[in-house]
Amino acid sequence: MQFSFIDGGVTAAQGFTANGVLNKIKSSRTTNDTALIFSEKVCNAAGVFTQNRVKAECVKLTRDHIANGKAQAVIANSGNANACTGKEGYDNANKEAVAVAAKMNINSDDVLVLSTGVIGQQLPVDKILNGLDKLAEGLSKEGHKEARIAIMTTDTQYKEVALEAQIGGKTVRMGTMAKGSGMIHINLGTMLGFITTDCAISSQMLEKALRISASGTYNCVSIDGDTSTNDSLLILANGMAGNAEITSEGADFDAFVEALNALNTQMAKKIAADGEGASRLVTCNVVGADTVENARGLAKAVICSNLVKAAFFGADANWGRILDAMGYSGFFFTPEKTSVSFLSREGAKRYFEDGSQNGGKENSIKVFDHGVPLNFDEDLAKKILTEEAVDILVELEDGNAKGTAWGCDLTYDYVKINGDYRT
Repeated sequence: MQFSFIDGGVTAAQGFTANGVLNKIKSSRTTNDTALIFSEKVCNAAGVFTQNRVKAECVKLTRDHIANGKAQAVIANSGNANACTGKEGYDNANKEAVAVAAKMNINSDDVLVLSTGVIGQQLPVDKILNGLDKLAEGLSKEGHKEARIAIMTTDTQYKEVALEAQIGGKTVRMGTMAKGSGMIHINLGTMLGFITTDCAISSQMLEKALRISASGTYNCVSIDGDTSTNDSLLILANGMAGNAEITSEGADFDAFVEALNALNTQMAKKIAADGEGASRLVTCNVVGADTVENARGLAKAVICSNLVKAAFFGADANWGRILDAMGYSGFFFTPEKTSVSFLSREGAKRYFEDGSQNGGKENSIKVFDHGVPLNFDEDLAKKILTEEAVDILVELEDGNAKGTAWGCDLTYDYVKINGDYRT
């Protein structure tokens, strides 16, 4: 399927507007902290949420509201997670939904509410309500630029992507924004994520597509092994592209999932690259596994290993830690038929996009071959491992399945950032 990346984030699709404002939810904040996304038509909607047993009150409310597969607006704030706040916290989230509904003349059940920030403090909801007029009145197609800033916490850069594709003979647009830098682990893909599209697709198929896509994208990202109380990934589809509604599996559904995967893969990489204190993006590609489940499981185990992450921080080609992580992962592979290489960004491009047998002499280095360690050029290895993006290539001979996971190195700055996060 042909698609192209475009500008616009969550307002790229027809019928969607957005905005962001500063409400000083956290007194030290100097940039926008409250975002609103709005569709001029009621959307079919779906979401996946945190697997943490402790769920934020806004997550509970949003799950209740999206249960009927419909939504029209999303309000989100940073600076306060509204988690572990009891009935008062739930009531505060509901106050937001009611206020947005009244302002936009829509049903309060069609308003989804998300928060991110400090756990265990009551949300200063009056600050949000007092800023609602400005937030709603500023809704526009350019508002994605204000909204993408408002959801950031320790993120060092905003994260958004948009694309357009041909589905059912119509041009369909899809856009997204997300926040994610810390408290990120493979248990949904921890972050707040918002996807909008003008594709016509039923709520049931939308949820199916979202779960399929999340399993191989957002659910393959880990920064620090912590699953947040607030993890939420939402998708809204207003049908304004005019394609025949997708109500079952088939060519149009497959095309939709392919486009969604392209969008979410870009976002997963952006989140991993912006991990708290990170100095490089680390990608683990496992090829030749017997099943996709095993390929992804092995890749995730490598990315999640603190010893592997620390080795990448030091640009140390300590491949033994990779084999160790794979070995304790519980996923099948044959160690005696396993090979490991390190590839630079250019090397990965040559191998995965251009179909080369390797990444090129200066851009890849094999360190382990069919269960046997190799004498390799340590200087070349260090050169590759000091680049801002590095790929681990694990080649198996157990089948034809492949899987990818994304993470980052573990640096001193991660401890510094999280040592005084609350204050």
